[in-house]
Amino acid sequence: MPIPVYLFTGFLESGKTKFVQETFEDPRFEDGLRALLLVCEEGEEEYEPSRFAVKNCRVEYISSEEELTRARLEQITADFRPEKIVIECNGMWPLGRLYEALPKDWAVYQQMLFFDGSTFAAYNANLRSLVYDKLWDCDMAVFNRVPRGTDLMEYHRIVRAVSRSCDIAYEYPDGEVQYDDIEDPLPFDLSAPVVEIDDKDYAIWYRDMTEEMEKYDGKTVSLTVTVAREQKGKRELIIGRHVMTCCADDITFAGLVCCGDFPVGLRARDWVKLTARIRLEDSPVYKRRGPVLYAESAILCDAPEEPVATFY
Repeated sequence: MPIPVYLFTGFLESGKTKFVQETFEDPRFEDGLRALLLVCEEGEEEYEPSRFAVKNCRVEYISSEEELTRARLEQITADFRPEKIVIECNGMWPLGRLYEALPKDWAVYQQMLFFDGSTFAAYNANLRSLVYDKLWDCDMAVFNRVPRGTDLMEYHRIVRAVSRSCDIAYEYPDGEVQYDDIEDPLPFDLSAPVVEIDDKDYAIWYRDMTEEMEKYDGKTVSLTVTVAREQKGKRELIIGRHVMTCCADDITFAGLVCCGDFPVGLRARDWVKLTARIRLEDSPVYKRRGPVLYAESAILCDAPEEPVATFY
């Protein structure tokens, strides 16, 4: 039986410790199970175990990335035999390091992410890769100390660029909590006979199509793409765009299978203005069912001003 793990992530002074302290003080969290609190970051606030409602609890501190090893966590498991685990993660450590260290019988059940709303813009501007690292798999992002009058769309847009399923909450200095209910209309018209995908919208379109493929089955789209790989002797290409999720170190090719009659001499890295109908089919390239584009026209063109697509 896996041991449930609850992750609390975020940067210094984002409110993690306060939230975890209050959770352990809540009598509803006392269920008689042995609880392990694993602390990977020490901020200005310190834990006060004497105030915990959870009686059978052990607090362990991990002071450096080098200490965060599977052997260390397995030793803690053997010594204490926890039945539920709460981890306060260090915001400056990549989550991959934690996941690599988790023992096989530890299973992450929930991940909550905390930001200080008054400093979030600076963190996002200077540590974008770490912001993305914490957002990509979280279940809820909580913005604490959000100044009144703040344009919440800026927070919303950054979260949604990484995750469409993450819940978002905003807490104001007076303690009022507001849950995000901002709708995310797509920047293109799916009801149009030909769905026009602007260059700046490729990343959003690609993510939406791969997450909700069924609604694109039978649609005709028009977009600018580059040729990634030629299939010699076949009427099939791999086309798409490079997409940057968070930073220059995180650029991947978001490609698709495309079949049809293409310009003579078309080579890898050429750019084309493509109009194609999408069909969901089994493809050996995907090794599963996926979107296959059938070209209705493919015209050689210049590269876009920004050849690497982003989420704005």
